[in-house]
Amino acid sequence: MAAGGFCKLPNGTVVVALNLPSPADGAAGVRVLVHAQNRARALTRLRNLGLRAIYLRGNAAPPSPDEITAVLHHPDGLIWRTAADNGVTVPELWHPIRALLRRSAVVQS
Repeated sequence: MAAGGFCKLPNGTVVVALNLPSPADGAAGVRVLVHAQNRARALTRLRNLGLRAIYLRGNAAPPSPDEITAVLHHPDGLIWRTAADNGVTVPELWHPIRALLRRSAVVQS
């Protein structure tokens, strides 16, 4: 089960944030942000990309305002970066989800 949360926007859509183990290397985690019509559709978008065991229980780690802005300005509405460990901010830019899936395919080959 992934830690994460969501934020409902004024227009009725939601931004879901999840902390997941990285598909490329199990040691490092990733923070994934998804913009969708509702929480179920956000999780379905991730499951359709191959991340099957994704569930959101509760709202323990909702997206920050900066994360919401980042995902809203991305054309796909689906981005990731390395998750911060122990509350330390990682100075890393957001990546499109394609980069994570490509990275995991290279590691598995």
